[in-house]
Amino acid sequence: MSTSKSVVVCQNRTCRKQGAAEVLAAFQNYLLPNVAINGSGCLGHCGSGPMVLILPDEVWYSAVDIEAAIAIAQKHLLNGK
Repeated sequence: MSTSKSVVVCQNRTCRKQGAAEVLAAFQNYLLPNVAINGSGCLGHCGSGPMVLILPDEVWYSAVDIEAAIAIAQKHLLNGK
């Protein structure tokens, strides 16, 4: 089965201070089928983090917390909204 989408969660210094490690873990624990979940270096939006990028959709989410990560998983990744 091929991966149809990727979730990229910034793990650079500023985003990590704002909870990016917990956001990455929330996506990883959600067990999304056909979705790759990866940490990354700086995504270039320091101060707006934690930043999440959904590919290939090129949709950005800023100030993501655990609750927002779950909502993104349910609405965007599972239901395509």
